[in-house]
Amino acid sequence: MTTRPEKLLLKHLIEGLAVPAGHLPAGTVPDKEIRGAVIDSRRASPGCLFIALPGERCDGHEFIGQAAEKGAIAIIAERAPDIPCVVLATSDPVGEPGEWRPGVPVCFVVPDSLAALQQAAAYWRRQQDVRVIGVTGSVGKTTSKEVIAAVLSQRYRTLKSEGNYNNEIGLPLTLLRLTVEYERAVLEMGMYDIGEIAQLAEIALPQVGVVTNVGPTHLGRLGTLERVAQAKAELPQALPPAARGGVAILNDDDPLVKAMTGKTQARVFTYGLSPSADLWADEIESEGLEGIRFRLHYGSESIYARLPMLGRHSVHTALRAVAVGLVEGLAWEEIIAGLLDQSAQLRLVAVPGPAGSTILDDTYNSSPASCIAALTLLDEVAGREQGGRKIAVLGDMYELGAYEEEAHKVVGRRARNVADLLVTVGTLGRLIADEAVKTGMPAGSVFAVDSNAEATELLLTLIEPAPAGDVILVKGSRGLAMEEIVTALQQGRAT
Repeated sequence: MTTRPEKLLLKHLIEGLAVPAGHLPAGTVPDKEIRGAVIDSRRASPGCLFIALPGERCDGHEFIGQAAEKGAIAIIAERAPDIPCVVLATSDPVGEPGEWRPGVPVCFVVPDSLAALQQAAAYWRRQQDVRVIGVTGSVGKTTSKEVIAAVLSQRYRTLKSEGNYNNEIGLPLTLLRLTVEYERAVLEMGMYDIGEIAQLAEIALPQVGVVTNVGPTHLGRLGTLERVAQAKAELPQALPPAARGGVAILNDDDPLVKAMTGKTQARVFTYGLSPSADLWADEIESEGLEGIRFRLHYGSESIYARLPMLGRHSVHTALRAVAVGLVEGLAWEEIIAGLLDQSAQLRLVAVPGPAGSTILDDTYNSSPASCIAALTLLDEVAGREQGGRKIAVLGDMYELGAYEEEAHKVVGRRARNVADLLVTVGTLGRLIADEAVKTGMPAGSVFAVDSNAEATELLLTLIEPAPAGDVILVKGSRGLAMEEIVTALQQGRAT
């Protein structure tokens, strides 16, 4: 690639969406810069592109006027809006070509707004000589993406997905933020079904692919772990061959991920907790709220690290980021500096609670594996703090299919071995509570409620004042919005 466009312009959207020349007004295309892309009119800002997506509950076409009022200068829609604009149709013309008019947005009328967004993003990504790192897996994608980006940022100007912008909408929106300044892009890639990661990879063209693990998420759609693995394997399968810089970074401790070695033409770089991996760690120690300590091994090198990550399971997160750093040529000093960036630890955080308690806020999402890991952390932290009770507040786990009942029972058995008090939220959460009691936890120490408000009200009566210092883990699937419990506890009131 010889000439790299410095920034996304209106002319690039015209090229990317393949607007026929006969549908363009006469004259030169205005030299307008597109400053970001949004699908929510409330997030529109001067110079942005607004994509009107039809939906079951809300149709983006109804908010085109609001986006234009906020300064959107380009719109992608499936029908011409009822506002002053320059209409550019990508297929059948909508009337005669008008004229370029200053101060009014350009509206691209397309057969499918989502497909057009993806087409524009794919085109723009191909204009940018940037190295893309894709991250997928059942658990740990978002945190791994954040830590990988923190490491790469020590040397390279790095773009990363916002939050969990990891699907067929979020990934294209992220790619449209690329400019000539970026040298690396770290993109989270999620899925619900077979073929979706392959589609994201076709848009983003990743050269490096990181697979965290394969677990019983999305079993409601995919049915078996083997099919989940098949879906995740689409990332290493999509990578370029080793001779063209492709690298698949795979979890050596997960048999289903390790098996992806035979499904990629890319160079394979493995990480894990045994010497069979290219990069591995041992001498792992949790220091409670102070973080973790471990020793890294790579080739003939051994390096001791102490990081502000919570829980022994965070070692795998660190290994993924170290692996990417090594593959991308960073020095150990740069890699460790990136790992020490606490702003990257966005998932599980410790915050002060009422009456001298400590809240382990892991409300981002939940799965059996991540819930077991969080309970282990609760055990480590409370044991290290000495004196405080271990209180587990656990909610429903979704998308588990046929494994749903057994998964909640497994968590219940682990909670019985860790927690002094157990509070469950939701219908499925009752399976956790029932199993904990069935396997020996005193019934008087187990409480099953239906809502966040009930859980908060109950907890405010259960938490004992300092100096003991209870430690409270709060974790559940995203749909439960259990962050409401954390916020309410911090404020000392019921939700």
